Parts: sequence; structure tokens; C-alpha cells
Amino acid sequence: MKETLHYLVASIVDNSDAVTIDEEEVDGIINLLIHVSPEDMGKVIGKEGKVIRGIRNAMKVKAMKSNVRINISIAEIPQEA
Repeated sequence: MKETLHYLVASIVDNSDAVTIDEEEVDGIINLLIHVSPEDMGKVIGKEGKVIRGIRNAMKVKAMKSNVRINISIAEIPQEA
């Protein structure tokens, strides 16, 4: 799961070296947290969230075939004062 998600996100962004995925399993659900550089955040989210929604849908299909449940989220960038 983690490798597939990393491939999808790295294909979209300009700075693919900055892409990291944290994986954690809680109560049988695999939580995947995407970290990207601040400049690439808009590319991952997309207009009205369409890109991240497409990524989640593609990963949901893979998860169903593997008989697991997943949750995908994007790490928030801390706001500077």
C-alpha cells in the first residue's frame, strides 16, 4: 500500500524527493499520512480536492482487493506567525 501511494504522489509533485509516507495500523485500519513540500501541497490536493479524492479512490480499490481498510490523509503544514 505504502509503495503504491508513494509512487502516485511522487508522480504528481515537482519535488518527488520530499515525498514521504507514514504508515500506522490502528484497529485493523491502515492510516497513511502523506508529507510533501509546501510548494507541492496544492498539486496533491487539486482543484476542489479532486486530485486527492482520485488518489483515495484508486487506493481504495487496491485496499479492497487486498481485503484491508485504509485511511489516507495529508500532513498539515504548520502556519508561521
